[in-house]
Amino acid sequence: MTKAEEKNKNKIIKDPKDEDFVPAEDLSLLLNTLPDKIREHLEKHNLDRLIEIVLDYERLPEARFFGGERLNLGSEPVSLGDINYVVNRIGDFTSDNRAGIERTLHRISCIRNRKGEIIGLTCRVGRTATGTIDSIRDLMDSRESILFLGPPGVGKTTKLREMARVLADDLNKRVIVIDTSNEIAGDGDIPHRGIGKARRMQVSRPELQHSVMIEAVENHTPEVIIIDEIGTELEAQAARTIAERGVQLIGTAHGNSLENLLKNPTLSDLVGGIQTATLGDEEAKRRGTQKTILERTAEPTFQIAIEILDHQKMAIHKNVKQAVDDMLRGKVLYPEVRKVDRETGKVEIITARATITPEGQVSISTTKSPREPINVYPYAVSRGQLERVIGFLDLPASVCKTIDEANIILALKNYAKHGAKIIELSKKHKIPLYTVKTNTIEDIQRALKTVFPDLVSDFVMDDVGSEETRDDEKDLALEEVRTAINVVMDTDKAVDLTPRSANLRKLQQELIEQYKLDSLSIGQEPRRRIRIFPPPRPGESV
Repeated sequence: MTKAEEKNKNKIIKDPKDEDFVPAEDLSLLLNTLPDKIREHLEKHNLDRLIEIVLDYERLPEARFFGGERLNLGSEPVSLGDINYVVNRIGDFTSDNRAGIERTLHRISCIRNRKGEIIGLTCRVGRTATGTIDSIRDLMDSRESILFLGPPGVGKTTKLREMARVLADDLNKRVIVIDTSNEIAGDGDIPHRGIGKARRMQVSRPELQHSVMIEAVENHTPEVIIIDEIGTELEAQAARTIAERGVQLIGTAHGNSLENLLKNPTLSDLVGGIQTATLGDEEAKRRGTQKTILERTAEPTFQIAIEILDHQKMAIHKNVKQAVDDMLRGKVLYPEVRKVDRETGKVEIITARATITPEGQVSISTTKSPREPINVYPYAVSRGQLERVIGFLDLPASVCKTIDEANIILALKNYAKHGAKIIELSKKHKIPLYTVKTNTIEDIQRALKTVFPDLVSDFVMDDVGSEETRDDEKDLALEEVRTAINVVMDTDKAVDLTPRSANLRKLQQELIEQYKLDSLSIGQEPRRRIRIFPPPRPGESV
């Protein structure tokens, strides 16, 4: 045994994104298809977290584990004889180059050369898991069609399998699984026990998936149809046909997010589709839009869309129709986020709703389980003022230093206008954003009242800590300048500061000059303020 193999012996690869990992109970059936020399190397190691075994002609055989760990299985390259040994012990390959082992969830995919000869194999370990849909059990009872979105490897198929079992066994529904690649219910004529009492219809060729979907409705009177990987226009049309017949659909589609799916002309019909509409002059004026706009074409096939962010976290659009309409009007979507606590197994629900108008005005209503404080990321908002309000009102919140830690963003209104960088960050991280007019205690308190409607009264804490506030005015004014300069440099746009007294404005302008930027005092007292300009571009006159 080499030093590398000794080091990896009995090592359990731990993936922080996969705390609820379940070892494969029938792994021996997959190992028995491998040549003895490869199987013997594998059996020297802990295989609880094995993902797949890769056999490529004239390369060393390799085992891959959760966490990115890779392990060479011996020092002898894979021969065509090794590959044929495996092929002769598994089921037949379908037109999508996939095969399986009867009554298991293991999947073997092949790579062919130009002559059609198999020169590579990926032996993927299949596992059953329970509890993966506990956080969305209430949505299953709604009888509305549910669409899962997300990148490969986040557990979409695993969730479909468990939903089939729960719907059939616990809710006594007539469930049919359309199993195109036998990934949901395994290979062979007898479906894997992971789908419970649900029935399974196999698809002989992937291009016939849409016709089998229709056949299931016409011949077998299901209440629920489960389908993995809707990827063609014909399949999208079949899904609409099924939904219009009153059958609940649960499926997955190619796409990581609702916005991504809407931009896909082949599959956008699943969420209502897009069409161009021309408005009359009066209607365009009433709406405050251009005459040519984008509108939803039809009712969505799926009423609920779930973006799987990782193994423990999902973003849920409970009303796809409204979400698509908001998206086409340029509003930012803030879906309900549900997260499973890794230690307790309890579900934490974060609900958020925010609307950003073209003018940059934001309204927000957000609630979070009180077990943990809400992390607030201040953007051009005085950290000291924010901490003072949170502390005085004894709110379950804390001020965080990075956006990755945040549950909400609190931004000064001047820095969160349409097209601002912070709005793009809010979209990217799916974090609700709220704007504050000024850095006063009163405005910050109003913002936090929206976040904590039951914990913040209408009492205005103008004089709370007034002595401390007066002592800190200079520091706050200069802190605002430093934050504003960062925004100016990021966006290349001018930024207005909060109105200040003449003495404080003078201090602010002196600090701005140290950064070699231009500024101007604008407005009338008592709203007179400093405007900071970005540096001139090369070739521009100062």
